[in-house]
Amino acid sequence: MRLEKKAVVVLSGGLDSTTCMGIAQERGYALYPLTFHYGQRHDREVEQAKKVAAHYKVKEHRVVDIGFLNQIGGSALTDTALDVPTEGTEGEIPVTYVPARNMIFLSLASAYAETIGAEAVYIGVSAVDYSGYPDCRPEFIRSMEQTVNLATKAGVTGQPIRLEAPLIHWTKARTIKEGLRLGVPYHLTTSCYQGGEAACGECDSCRLRLKGFKEAGAEDPIPYVNRG
Repeated sequence: MRLEKKAVVVLSGGLDSTTCMGIAQERGYALYPLTFHYGQRHDREVEQAKKVAAHYKVKEHRVVDIGFLNQIGGSALTDTALDVPTEGTEGEIPVTYVPARNMIFLSLASAYAETIGAEAVYIGVSAVDYSGYPDCRPEFIRSMEQTVNLATKAGVTGQPIRLEAPLIHWTKARTIKEGLRLGVPYHLTTSCYQGGEAACGECDSCRLRLKGFKEAGAEDPIPYVNRG
């Protein structure tokens, strides 16, 4: 029996996952953020995730090392031999796609949720303003939720784990507006693929973020080398 309403939040330290923290908190969940160190190009997002978790005064924040994704490479985010693109390629999955990343994240997050008795896992994926990753689509989330509940003791004993992707149909601007309403600490977040002290303002992630703040009629509180 679940005595406390708990949610695992896949927390990258970025804008979207931090917005999910705010949403889950408003919905009355005790927050259990889970951050993955997967051999990405820089550690900055992990460090920012720690700051976000501290801001929300969570009971426990776990950082999980899955360096295997770095070992196999295949993405500009895990292989420094590949350049981070500064212009999106229409209709193509970009080189920043990390093979099966969200599937792996959600598998581990669901295992953690089952262990602590959490009823939901939150992940900040969007199928609207995103870079074209296949593991950010609604059909993937639906399929993964079904798989999780077929494969876990919780699922087969009547305590299913819900995979919550509240931003899935939202533009970046709508996400930001909701986050501002909730008082989400965007000044603690990072989105830049380069991982510098100041965001580059040129990579796909920076450009989507800046565009979202502009459309939301708000100023992005983090520093940039180039705001465009």
